[in-house]
Amino acid sequence: MEVQPILDSCRKALANRVIGQEDMIDGLLMTLIAGGHILLEGVPGLAKTLAVKSLADITGLVFKRIQFTPDLLPADLTGTMVWEQAAGTFSVRRGPIFANVILADEINRAPAKVQSALLEAMEEMQVTIGETTYSLPHPFFVLATQNPIEHEGTYALPEAELDRFLLKLLIKYPHPEQEVSMLSLVAGRKTVAPLPHVLTISMLKSLQTAADAVHVDERLAAYIVSVVGATRLAPVRGGQRERGERIEREGIYRYINFGASPRASIALYRCARIHALFEGRSFISPDDVKAVALPVLRHRIVLSYEAEADGLDPDAVISRILSLVPVP
Repeated sequence: MEVQPILDSCRKALANRVIGQEDMIDGLLMTLIAGGHILLEGVPGLAKTLAVKSLADITGLVFKRIQFTPDLLPADLTGTMVWEQAAGTFSVRRGPIFANVILADEINRAPAKVQSALLEAMEEMQVTIGETTYSLPHPFFVLATQNPIEHEGTYALPEAELDRFLLKLLIKYPHPEQEVSMLSLVAGRKTVAPLPHVLTISMLKSLQTAADAVHVDERLAAYIVSVVGATRLAPVRGGQRERGERIEREGIYRYINFGASPRASIALYRCARIHALFEGRSFISPDDVKAVALPVLRHRIVLSYEAEADGLDPDAVISRILSLVPVP
């Protein structure tokens, strides 16, 4: 089965509702193909929720939206045991987490207990209610949003949970001409038109098979590991560092407290293959690795206070690392 027509039909269908935001659309499709989870960060009104809902519509998968709030309880997410008076026993009432596509809206507004329950679902594909563990439906995707400008009543996501997100996308404002197109679209439409189911489960499996078939040269696999490894301050042996001497000379490590884990190497490897698939190639190049490095790594490194003092964000640090790591 040809994959490019499938990708083009998905992009076209999503573009009927989401004007612009091509990077977000490709990021959502990449996450869907990779079988991971995605974190969308942007100010309100940038079509984050609409894009996630539209993605569920074109696949025909079961969709549930969960509005995260400070008073949310784990049972509100996973479900709970309910006493049945007539039967004299407890029965399980499953929560909204039992769906294929989960929109965790404003995820950073929920407290630690709720984040812990979500973490089990994202990593183990299961939830525990009472003393019983229940498997979640397959496929299962968590697409979370958070607002970067409101911090009152929010909780910073734990690093362990952030590491479970395949990508973190920063959603930007649309171009003026795209915003004009939005106005024209709204003016001529009273109701939101339904989207066709252009991506079936069998088509998704075909895309995943095609992504798995993308060739990765051993030198590029080593390059991926070098990029991720460059975010870590290597131990000193024999008076010299094992790796990252050039980066150390540039003073990058003073900006990083903790680097990315091996899970980041796996994510970068998978996403580089899918990016090559998007470009219509059967092999990856260094440009594929660089194209996905920022969304894969930006939420997986912890910067130091010195980075904040110098006005550097994760993207700036990662970009400097990419410019310093030798390309095969």
